Amino acid sequence: MYAVTWGRVATDGEVGGTLFLGTHNPKLDEKGRLILPAKFRESLTDGLVMTKGQERCLVIWAQDQFAVYAESLRARSQNNEKVRAFTRVFFSSAFDDVADKQGRVTIPAPLRQWAGLDRDLVVVGADTRIEIWDLVAWNQYLAVQEPGFASLDEEISLP
Repeated sequence: MYAVTWGRVATDGEVGGTLFLGTHNPKLDEKGRLILPAKFRESLTDGLVMTKGQERCLVIWAQDQFAVYAESLRARSQNNEKVRAFTRVFFSSAFDDVADKQGRVTIPAPLRQWAGLDRDLVVVGADTRIEIWDLVAWNQYLAVQEPGFASLDEEISLP
């Protein structure tokens, strides 16, 4: 439920980033607009980038964090067919925007259709990004993933 500024040291020595936390349940209005959770808005005042994410959700990045992620993609070999395919889909589906004074952003029709978004949404803080899910799809995802959550820390080598 919080967006807090936090510091981390990247491999190139840069410090910065935003930490998005929590789960929110806004509604999509009739014009395809989403009211961003109030706790997230300050971190997105300089703009945001919205694009396709994994598991058919959408991802919102603060402009600065999108730039960091884009740079990490540029560092990958463009000779690799999978890298080229990923970057084509990722960047071609990206839209930049700035929230209006009410904290609303428009989700472009192609992204709404791709993610199967209807009126009921779930907005999830997911570290340096925000994920937007259809409510039914999110509940289905959790039904599969939550039972194994406790053992995942061992599989992904968390301390």
